[in-house]
Amino acid sequence: MDYAALLGVFGNIAAILTGLVAVVAYGHFLWGRRQKRLRLENHLREETGFGYSSQQTLLDLIAALGMSEAEILDAAARSKVIRRGVAADDTGQPIRIVLEYDTGESAEDIPVRPGRAQF
Repeated sequence: MDYAALLGVFGNIAAILTGLVAVVAYGHFLWGRRQKRLRLENHLREETGFGYSSQQTLLDLIAALGMSEAEILDAAARSKVIRRGVAADDTGQPIRIVLEYDTGESAEDIPVRPGRAQF
């Protein structure tokens, strides 16, 4: 039995499996980021459509979505339809970051979903 050849075969198999595992892990990571972005966009779009304030603070979004502040900011930064802003107090000092769903077209900003009341 030639142990050197056997060891070479197992080494090649391990190298191939390492590459496959890395590709699958990266795909899973990208899919999770996409799902978080879509959850944030859908939540902001639905809140806008039901007559609530279109601007949501990070604390409101953390409570509603169960995501961390970093995940919400990452998803908002990658989104093309979420506008980021800063709320200021009476003296003009910034006090909180607010996020808002905005496509630029009013017909698209307010969704029409059958079976749910519109305010």
